[in-house]
Amino acid sequence: MNFMSKTATAALGVVLAGAAMASAPASADDVAEHFENKTVTILIPYGPGGTYDKYGQTFTKHMDKFIPGKPTMIVQHMPGAGGAKAMNYAYNVMPKNGLNMIVPLDNTVINQLLRPEKMRYESDKFTWVGSTNQTNVILVASVKKGITSIEDWKKSSTGLIGSSSGAASTSTLIPKYVMSALKLSGKVVSGYKGSSASIFAIERGEADMSAFNWLAWSSKVPHWFEGDKPFAKAVLQVGVWKDPDLKDVPMLEDVVPAEYKAGAQFLGTLGPLGRGLALPPGVPQMVIEPLRTAYDKMNADPAFAAELKKRKLRLIPSKGADIQKTVEAAMKSTTPEVVAFVREAIFPKK
Repeated sequence: MNFMSKTATAALGVVLAGAAMASAPASADDVAEHFENKTVTILIPYGPGGTYDKYGQTFTKHMDKFIPGKPTMIVQHMPGAGGAKAMNYAYNVMPKNGLNMIVPLDNTVINQLLRPEKMRYESDKFTWVGSTNQTNVILVASVKKGITSIEDWKKSSTGLIGSSSGAASTSTLIPKYVMSALKLSGKVVSGYKGSSASIFAIERGEADMSAFNWLAWSSKVPHWFEGDKPFAKAVLQVGVWKDPDLKDVPMLEDVVPAEYKAGAQFLGTLGPLGRGLALPPGVPQMVIEPLRTAYDKMNADPAFAAELKKRKLRLIPSKGADIQKTVEAAMKSTTPEVVAFVREAIFPKK
């Protein structure tokens, strides 16, 4: 047998093994053998230091003990295009063997529908493993211009300048939609490298507001919101349910005109997705359920909860199957008309 025929035979063996793994019922021993002495890589769509990275790093320290075969787990960072680079990679290139996952963007559905030319994936084709935190987006404004609420902003003649990490980021999507819906003065400046840079641009006085998940604000600049004279105020939140820490902060859909409510509900889908894990499409069923079970066990583990608390990260768990239904429902219920309306509100044609 020559070299080429050996290679072809080996390749055929890999294909047949993959087909068998996808179709045949797997025993516990089969699953353990699949993961034993292997490395599971978690892809982070941003650079180090943000909440995606912090959750991903924590997953690698705790989830492995619940996966049959106890593989090694590591993170890999792939920043770029507001997280779209990593999402596109995960969908189109990432190996489909259960040894590679991504901490997906909480605005996965929103980005796909609003910017299909940039987002080369289908949200409902990912397999959602689970989530560990609800991430309502909170629009925060410094008080230096006297704007501490949406009502104050409506009265402002100068408006607010927002700092953003890119067109796909909530720091662009939410402020622009809010300004369009409520006819508010202001603009959004893009180009900051992630949420941390955008947030500290406000502290330096380069910007007045931005919009990220509450954990980003409360973990990075908790002192902003303390005392009788806080540096900044949370003025609006976007999600499905109110954040448990911000029950007095109004929801976007409750303050916009009637014609903007469907768009606000569409944007609110990012809340339940939160911070979790997803697999690329085409991963064999034999590893999906064990990974979902391992994720649920991690979420219920006191040691995991303790480390999250130590890292100032929250635990608001959701099961992978529930997230899957949320994504599928959002994809089915969001009409082209709503998407077109939101797109025009955020990215108006010149």
